[in-house]
Amino acid sequence: MRWVSTGKSDSPVAGERRTAAPSARDLLRWVYVVRVILAIVVFLAAAFYFQAVPPATLVILAVAAICSVLVSGWAAWHTHIRDSRPGLLFVYSQALFDLALVTTVVHVTGGPDSRFLALYIVVIAVSAMLMPLGSSLMVTALASLLYISDIIWWQQEPLNAAVWLQIAVFVGVFIATGWIGSRVQAVGAEREELQQEVHRLRLEASDILGSIHSGVVTVDGAGRLIYVNAAARSLLDIDPVDSPEPSAADVLGRRSRKLWDVILETQRRGAKSLRAEGTVSWGEREFPIGMTTTALDLDAEGPCTVAAIFTDISNQKRLEELRLRTERLEAVAELSASLAHEIKNPLASIRSSVEQLSASTRADDDERSLARLVLRESDRLSGLLTEFLDFSRVRATNCRLLDLVSVVEGALAVVRENPVCSQDTVFDLVGSSVPLEGDADLLHRVVVNLVLNAVQASDGKVSVSIEVREARSEEIHPLQKIAQTKGFWGGRKNRYRQALRCLQRSWQYGYIGRKLRKRDFRRLWIARINAAVREHGMTYGTFIHALHERNMELNRKVLADMAVNDPESFAQLVKTLS
Repeated sequence: MRWVSTGKSDSPVAGERRTAAPSARDLLRWVYVVRVILAIVVFLAAAFYFQAVPPATLVILAVAAICSVLVSGWAAWHTHIRDSRPGLLFVYSQALFDLALVTTVVHVTGGPDSRFLALYIVVIAVSAMLMPLGSSLMVTALASLLYISDIIWWQQEPLNAAVWLQIAVFVGVFIATGWIGSRVQAVGAEREELQQEVHRLRLEASDILGSIHSGVVTVDGAGRLIYVNAAARSLLDIDPVDSPEPSAADVLGRRSRKLWDVILETQRRGAKSLRAEGTVSWGEREFPIGMTTTALDLDAEGPCTVAAIFTDISNQKRLEELRLRTERLEAVAELSASLAHEIKNPLASIRSSVEQLSASTRADDDERSLARLVLRESDRLSGLLTEFLDFSRVRATNCRLLDLVSVVEGALAVVRENPVCSQDTVFDLVGSSVPLEGDADLLHRVVVNLVLNAVQASDGKVSVSIEVREARSEEIHPLQKIAQTKGFWGGRKNRYRQALRCLQRSWQYGYIGRKLRKRDFRRLWIARINAAVREHGMTYGTFIHALHERNMELNRKVLADMAVNDPESFAQLVKTLS
């Protein structure tokens, strides 16, 4: 279908008119047809009047007709069925056969009085169109020579002014058609080069439009959808249809009314660029899009053609909502920190006053007991406010390499001393050493809070199991995966789908590269060890076998390093093994 992008753009542009001269293949096709028709017609004419035609002439015409059919059939198979490019030698052979055929026809039809002398002019003109100037000159000279030879030797007639006039006509036709043919060949070469350049540009444009993740649609002035790329088909859920000119109102209006309205507005105003946002809905899916429309052919009469580029902005909207939510949380945290600070100051005054009253000599035992209760609750509330202020305070993290298992063990030791943790609480830590880079203090707080929440959420005898391991690929949050593409170029670092694809490809190439690097280094170590042991009269295989026999666990990396940086020790080792 024409309006859906298929990655190919070999067809000419709609409305393009062909005004160039016929190609060599077209000329040769007409040569084959005319040659066969001429030979068959002359033979049939002679056959109908066989009583007036000598038998030898009839045989010659029959052979000429058969040869014309065979040669034309072979040439047509070579140039049109096999699709081979006609070379200079091929055109030479066709011109020679045509001259022989025309000379035969002219000879049997009266020589200088033949009505088929104009066929020489046709052969000369076609040769001038298909061959270089020098080659067509040789064909013209050969045609003149054959014509004169037929008159002198076969017809045995003298050369008169009519014959020389015919030769002059041959030369004149050669000069005219040769000049025209050279100009046509030059124009044809330029046209072919231009077509190749246009074809290359179309392929590049098709590849670009087919690979981008933004949808591209083009609507002409009559409201027909004339182009839709692959991304637009995916976003709008457009299936290929048989209609060559589908209505844009039917295709776009049902899926995104806003997009269709913006296109109509651009056509009405004739604006060069117009940006807007809308939604696309089909089936049970609905998502926002950002669109940009551009008016084309503004100088044309009537409504202009509009190209619309749109993309799914669901991720951008989601990130914008997260940013606004983060800003609101930051404002709430700042307000809460201010309130906590204001509460902590009078709380300290209350505690000091209660402590002084409890130390008075006039206070009895009940008052002292109540004072101790107030002091204890004041200390607890002050501790909570201190932790809240520490949590809300923005501080610089101290990232360093640490072991996560050690951090978890320290956090479990703190939780065991907490009053909410009973004596029969069992902690089961599973996992080996997991090195990572982070802030030990913040990680300690996170683990303590998680374990305390687990203990407080359970009743009776508590058994808490903690597993420490590296996260699997499916457990990593998508935004954390994108964080690993820092430093990638362009959209490969911030567009999720493209970044994830490039990240997975980099993991694959990294895995392959590590394997190849190990092979290269192993090959390098073997080459160094082999070169070093051969200086002491031993081969590499004998050396390695001797190492295994003596249970010397020295790998090739150590042996290669010893051979390069400590040749004396390596020589002593070889001497010991030999």
